[in-house]
Amino acid sequence: MSKICIIIPCFNEEERINLKIFSEYIESNSHNFYFINDGSFDNTLDILEELKKLHPDKVKVIDLSMNYGKAEAVRQGILKAAEFPGFDYIGYLDADLATPLQEIDYLTANFSYGYKFIMGSRVKRLGATIERDLTRHYMGRIFATVASIVLKLKPYDSQCGAKFFEVGLAQELFSSPFASKWLFDLELLFRYKSKNKEDYKKYILEVPLRLWKEKEGSKIKLVDFFIAPLDLIKIRSRN
Repeated sequence: MSKICIIIPCFNEEERINLKIFSEYIESNSHNFYFINDGSFDNTLDILEELKKLHPDKVKVIDLSMNYGKAEAVRQGILKAAEFPGFDYIGYLDADLATPLQEIDYLTANFSYGYKFIMGSRVKRLGATIERDLTRHYMGRIFATVASIVLKLKPYDSQCGAKFFEVGLAQELFSSPFASKWLFDLELLFRYKSKNKEDYKKYILEVPLRLWKEKEGSKIKLVDFFIAPLDLIKIRSRN
């Protein structure tokens, strides 16, 4: 059976992280979790430490000394998990579980087909429940169009916070800091394409999620969509 580790970046998630849901899932599954406390100044760390006490063999808490931002928090978690020799696949989800934990096996099952990079995608369709703020959705579609032009990438939903990697590829893609604090998901795709120009499409798969529900308290604001093009230029120039 494949060994999977999920990275959960956390910054001031006291009001959004659900200890009960995480604990019940961890109890009934074999997956490991690395929670990265990204310099929180509320009670996030206390909640994470409590979860670790409940599941000491499956939960690790990494406490960063300051707030580095989601990109660096995820990167630190990925690299720490990759040091452990038992993991086959490593991925990350948002702490608010907009992508439910039940989607983990649904996504990672696709590794059996030879893919190395699996990314969730929020696509409204029959049989799926995708609940998004309409303004954010349309802004996201505009951004996706701009990103495809600047970086010559064509994912439907690069910013969905649910991605999984074969461990060797994870080490490669996360080896150096990101140019962008929030658009590191796109930067991952750009890095992958830059290093695998011939066959990157062969090993990457975008999977429509069955369930995704937008949660209150997002750290990303609408103004970030307007400054995002500058980050796209940084990504293109530094990779």
